[in-house]
Formats: sequence, structure tokens, C-alpha cells
Amino acid sequence: MDQERKPRSMKLIRPTPEQRHTAEERRLQPMLRALKAIHSASNPESMDPEDLERQRAGQELLGRLAAPMLGMSFEPFDLAGMNAAWVRPDRGHDRRRAILYCHGGGYTSGNLGYSRPLAAKLASVTGWAVLSFEYRLAPEHPFPAAADDAMKAWDYLMYQGYGARDIVVAGDSAGGNMALVLCHRLKEAGRRLPARLVLMSPWTDMTASGRSYTELAELDPTITMDYIKAVRCVYARGYDLSSPLLSPLFGDFSGFPPALIQVGGNEILLSDSVRLRDRMVADQVPCRLEKWNNMWHVFQMFPIKRANEAMESIGRFLLEQF
Repeated sequence: MDQERKPRSMKLIRPTPEQRHTAEERRLQPMLRALKAIHSASNPESMDPEDLERQRAGQELLGRLAAPMLGMSFEPFDLAGMNAAWVRPDRGHDRRRAILYCHGGGYTSGNLGYSRPLAAKLASVTGWAVLSFEYRLAPEHPFPAAADDAMKAWDYLMYQGYGARDIVVAGDSAGGNMALVLCHRLKEAGRRLPARLVLMSPWTDMTASGRSYTELAELDPTITMDYIKAVRCVYARGYDLSSPLLSPLFGDFSGFPPALIQVGGNEILLSDSVRLRDRMVADQVPCRLEKWNNMWHVFQMFPIKRANEAMESIGRFLLEQF
């Protein structure tokens, strides 16, 4: 008579931290290669019309590669002559709150297509509506055109019935610069400021005086000092780069709303985030800095685990405050 066979217990083998890191690195490599290919399709340091056209097309392609999330509605409309869009969760959203999202691109590129992935992620982690807009770009429209357009978008939200304390302003890279400049301008005008700031890899110092501009130049896969010099030249057009309306790091932050800053540990703009946190804390502004090791500039837009974790952190920061 056959003996009944007992199933053997299976031992779960957990990967070591080193193995998990190696696996994540392998997943990141294809995206980094695609990112470098997009940048190499044109000369990012050139502001010639043909190169600019390729850069802007590359930015839009990058937004498509990052793949906006499912379950989101994208509703484009005309905002006083600007292309704009509401991004909302299909499952419904909290109509009491809104996020004004300022896209990056060195003030010379970026559009609704590029901004869509991060706008969708912000809407997903909060359940709030996100307003994205296409501000005017340099060199065709130098400073202060983009800053004026950000104020126009802010005023639109006021006309829609939102109060300043119902709005979060978010931005990545140059969009982080724009978010801070908007707050400086609102403060100078004696107007109410937003409830919170969310800044992803913000460009806060156009003078490039931080240590990371030299120390991390070889590690950053996306931005070079030559690129920074090129875009700030066509945007600032002779204005003082140390002005808080160009380099918001050098402004007075007293009275600013609580802020969350996220930055990659391998990016050339790391100093901009660290110094911004220090300046805000010195001016008695509640501020949290999250440094994500081994990550690059605006990594949050990519479909990777650490990007999802960073966005979840943003969601917790905002939802815990309201």
C-alpha cells in the first residue's frame, strides 16, 4: 500500500538589500538610457530654433514615455490665452482643494504633455483636482513672462471660488522655481499665500553657487552646467541673477507656507534644495527635506518603485495637513 506523501515545507528566501538594490538598478538602466537618448537628440546647451524645437519635442516624448496613470480625466481648456488642463481622478475628487502645478523645463521647454504624468500622480495621491498650464517660454518670452503667467493661473483659481488656503502650489525643477517666485510675488503684493508648497528638485539658485554644481556634475545623468548657463541666459536676459524673482533662494521666507522638498542624491541641483531648507527653517517656516539617494533630477515622474514611494510621501504630507 502506497504511503501518503507529505508535502515538503518551502523555505522563503528573501533577497538581501544588496540584491534588491542590484535589481532596481537593472530596472532603472533602460529608462536612464532613454532619457539620455532624448537629451542627445539635440544640443541641450543650444538655444538655436532647430535645437529648441527638438528639445521641446523630446520633453513631450519624455512625458509620454513616463505614461500618465489610468483612471484620470484630462480636461484641456483655454485659460485667458494659455493652454491649460484640469487633471482629476475618475473616482471623484475633493472639490474643496486644488493643486496648482508648475511644470519644469528650464523655462525654455515643457508643455501639457510633459506635465501630465506628474499632474496625474499628484491627483492620484491626494484625490484633488490639479491645474496644469503652459506658460510662455524663453527665449521667445524671457523673464518675467513665465512668472506673470503663473500669477494669471493663480488668479484664475481665485475667480473659480478657491481660497488661497485651499490651494497647494507644486512644481518640479524650473517649476519649483516658479512656485517659490509666485509666493514671493504674492507676499510682496500683500496677498494671501497658498496652504502648502511641494517642490521636486527645485531650481532655486540661478547663480549656481552651491557645492553640488561642481561636486555632482559627473553623477547627474540629466543636467549639465552648460545647460544651466544657456537657459538662464535666455530667460534672465541681463537681469540680476541673485534677485529673488530669479533665484528665490535669496528671498525672505518669513510667512511662507509649510513646504516639502524632494531631491535626488545624484543631481546637480542638490545644493539648491539643501540650502532652501536651511533658509526656510531660519525664517521659521516648517520645512521637510527628503533626499532620495541614487536618484536623478525629477525622478518622481518615472514608473519606478521609488518614484511611487516619493509620491506617496507627498500625499501623506498634504492629506495630514488638511
